Amino acid sequence: MSLRKVTSLTTLLSFILLIITSVVLYITPQGKIAFWANWNCWGISKEGWCALHTNLGILFLVAGLIHTILNWKPIVAYMKNKAKKLKVFTIDLNAALVITLFITIFTFFELPPISGVQNFNRKLKEAAAEQYGEPPYGHAESSSLKSFCRRTGLDLEESLKKLETADLKSASAEATLTEIAKANGMTPQQVYGTIKPMQARGGKTKGPMRPGSGLGRKSLSNVCAESGLDVVPTIARLKGLGIEATAESTMKEIGEKNDMTPYSVLETMQQLHE
Repeated sequence: MSLRKVTSLTTLLSFILLIITSVVLYITPQGKIAFWANWNCWGISKEGWCALHTNLGILFLVAGLIHTILNWKPIVAYMKNKAKKLKVFTIDLNAALVITLFITIFTFFELPPISGVQNFNRKLKEAAAEQYGEPPYGHAESSSLKSFCRRTGLDLEESLKKLETADLKSASAEATLTEIAKANGMTPQQVYGTIKPMQARGGKTKGPMRPGSGLGRKSLSNVCAESGLDVVPTIARLKGLGIEATAESTMKEIGEKNDMTPYSVLETMQQLHE
């Protein structure tokens, strides 16, 4: 067995697998959506893919370091000119630096054509949000049913009755949505669908109710006007749930301050007025 061969092959294999994990993580939904809908690829959750990507990255770095040490002489030879004198900034190294700096700078300042990679990724995330649905707020699946009902304006006792009627196991005020979902072979999203008010289950909304309709750029007062809600009581009720908002704040600003999406804020507003 040759250390040089093992190192080279390990570097190659880990690089190939890193490409695969990178592609998978590129197309995965946002974490809050992946956890909410129990998203997986080939039976592996997003957490699993992240862990695999991290560990393969470490393996690639270690193998690459050993590979560099074992091949130090050829590397030094690459940095010598025709007179066999060591010259760090050779034409080849300068070309490599230019390529690397081009990708780095264009990525940092979001300049085309590199920005197209990030823009396409955002479109994939938005499509996933529409396909799988968004949680009312970030990491809602980790909240106890009691906390979840408080933050979404749902009645705890009524929610428990709905879960009991649906014959769901391990349903209690202190159990998290994830625990209830796992005990019943469901997703946290499906558990929420069980306790969600009937009017909200249909998914039919008016005005700025759809994700991707520019909702985030609208102020709370405009959204209330389009949705037929009174802005002052809405602000007071949101504050009662620990959600800070003003009439002039945009839905995106409210969401970012309270770890929610603009659409989740809107859903909460609607439920508070039902």
